[in-house]
Amino acid sequence: MKSVRLWFKKDGLAVYISHLDMNRCMTRAVRRANIPLWYTEGFNPHPYMTFLMPLPLGQSGMREPLDIRIEEDLSFKEIKNRLNAVMPEGIEIIDVAKPICKPNEIAAGEYEIDVEFSSEGEAEGFTAGAASVIEGGILNAEKRSKRGIKTVNLCELIRSFEIKQDGIYVRVRTILAAGNSVNLNAELLMSALYNEFSAEPEKTEIVRTKLLREDLSIFE
Repeated sequence: MKSVRLWFKKDGLAVYISHLDMNRCMTRAVRRANIPLWYTEGFNPHPYMTFLMPLPLGQSGMREPLDIRIEEDLSFKEIKNRLNAVMPEGIEIIDVAKPICKPNEIAAGEYEIDVEFSSEGEAEGFTAGAASVIEGGILNAEKRSKRGIKTVNLCELIRSFEIKQDGIYVRVRTILAAGNSVNLNAELLMSALYNEFSAEPEKTEIVRTKLLREDLSIFE
């Protein structure tokens, strides 16, 4: 048995594939590529395949990890080539490697968020307001958890935040808490900021560029 970490990009129309369908998509792709997956033992064996930090619906990911286990000693290059030959549009295997970090070491995600407004004045007002709120350290929102819905201060889950305006466009670069115990969805952050200023953007595009460890080094 060999542990393998697949790194894939998900963008374009593929951002609208739900996590459940993404699981089915990847399982189907691995089978079509004739990758010899290792199956768990027991009464109901199933292929070992784990998405370490699933992307929310509608968001792109530039370097997303997926762990699998295989039974044969295929090279990483062969695995990558076989999978890319059967991948649907919008999903691409960009790297295959031996897992280095443990899944529970994921502590943050780095995002680039592009927002388009109908006017330059609206973009300018939102940029100034958002920067002021985040700097002030208080941005409350309702967040769903396993225990139900509760009000949380999102600023406590933001590791860094930078916002710039260019005409009707606004770009946000931010690092947000990510992991099994503490996680901030970038969409929730932007929705809270929009509500704070009654902003109505024409379009919002959210891209997760990488996952990070607690010290903000790259998760590998």
